Amino acid sequence: MLIRRLFYRWQFIAIVALPVWLLVGWAIFGSGGWGTLGLVIVVPIAFLTLGVVALLVNARPTVRRERAVSWTDVGVIGAWHAALIATGFYTAGAAFFGILAIVAAIAAFWVSLWQLVKDGAKRMNASMAEFERLAAEQQGGMPRQDAPGVRRPPFDDGDDDVIIIHEVRD
Repeated sequence: MLIRRLFYRWQFIAIVALPVWLLVGWAIFGSGGWGTLGLVIVVPIAFLTLGVVALLVNARPTVRRERAVSWTDVGVIGAWHAALIATGFYTAGAAFFGILAIVAAIAAFWVSLWQLVKDGAKRMNASMAEFERLAAEQQGGMPRQDAPGVRRPPFDDGDDDVIIIHEVRD
């Protein structure tokens, strides 16, 4: 749980720290003017994608309640952050790590979105179950008449306000 909580805090720090690392790494390890032009494009995109994924993760009620991300988040987003850090060293494999970071960013976005929808569905099911329980309780503990598997009698239940007319065809 400690690792998941630390990662929860780290993802918000990473929104600023990782794009800054790309700039600092370029200043230390990089060279050439065309790479600087690439950084003008890459750094804002990295900032935005890190922010969007962090907001998607934080939008989940379970993450906000526990103040910890899931292990899936740690794995996918952690791999993405590691790829960004490796890209910032601008070695011979920087292009590979850059492509890996792009693929991991896409994966992190979709995994975060999928977990948000899944968590919302669980909460909706719990809310509907509670609603059904309260509705049954208000009816005196009897199941709803329109619930699946409940047969309604085709005859008068004793209420004087109901008149049933049966049509007979020859």
